[in-house]
Amino acid sequence: MSIYDFKFNDRKGQEMSMEQYKGKVLIIVNTATGCGFTPQYEDLQKIYDKYKDKGLEILDFPCNQFANQAPGSNEEIHEFCKGRFGITFPQFAKIDVNGENALPLWKYLTTNTKFDGFGKGPKALMMSGVVKAMDKDYKNNGDIKWNFTKFIIDRDGNIVARFEPTYSMEDLDTKVAELL
Repeated sequence: MSIYDFKFNDRKGQEMSMEQYKGKVLIIVNTATGCGFTPQYEDLQKIYDKYKDKGLEILDFPCNQFANQAPGSNEEIHEFCKGRFGITFPQFAKIDVNGENALPLWKYLTTNTKFDGFGKGPKALMMSGVVKAMDKDYKNNGDIKWNFTKFIIDRDGNIVARFEPTYSMEDLDTKVAELL
C-alpha cells in the first residue's frame, strides 16, 4: 500500500485523495486550536510561504483527542486559524489519529514510523510526564502522543521523518529544504 492510496474529507465533507499530492513534498500534521503548541501554526505558515512554489504542501488535520484542545466545528477551527495565524495551506475535517476510529492515513503513518522521544529541554520533560500518565508504554509504540506531530513525506511518497511537537521548527524547515 502507498500513501497515495488513502482518502479523507476536506473540512466541508468532500472526499479527497492523497493521489492529488503525488510528486510533492508533504508535511502532514495533526493540530489543535487550544494547545500550547498552537503557535506553531505561525511557523508552519512561514515554511509554507517559503517553499510552496518549490513543491511543498502542508496537510493540516485538526484532532480533538488530546485534552479536548480542538472542540470547535471544522469551520470554526478554520476561521480561527485563518484569522489568528493567516494560514493558507489546506486544512481538512477533524479526525482521530489514534484508536479504532483513527483515519486510515494516520494508522499508516504511525504503523510505519516509531516514536523516538520528545528530545531535550523543559517542553520535552513536561510532555514526557503528561504522556506517561496517559500511556505507560508510550515509548514503545508509534501512536501519536500529542497535537502538532508532523510527518515529512518525500516526492516519491516515502515517510522520511517524524517530528514530535517539541522538536525544533528550524529542524523541520531544514529537512523540508533538503527534500526540495
